[in-house]
Amino acid sequence: MSTWQLQRAKQHFSEVVRAAEAGEPQIITRHGRDVAVVIEYEGYRNLVEAPRSFKEYLEQAPFPDDFTVPERTVHPERELEWSLRD
Repeated sequence: MSTWQLQRAKQHFSEVVRAAEAGEPQIITRHGRDVAVVIEYEGYRNLVEAPRSFKEYLEQAPFPDDFTVPERTVHPERELEWSLRD
């Protein structure tokens, strides 16, 4: 991630945009304080799109082709030991 003073970022705007397009966020500062970030459009869309439910997230996750979800059983096949702590 690169940091640019505002004046220099204006002078080298094409370079700032090229780096952001390449997936490298560019931080813009004014008077030594971070004031903006230039990111690629796809990254921006991912940040502002409607939040997904956890189910939707899992359905869209990049699982390996051989990944299978085990069947859920109502009754566990193992005995659980319960104890109370003092």
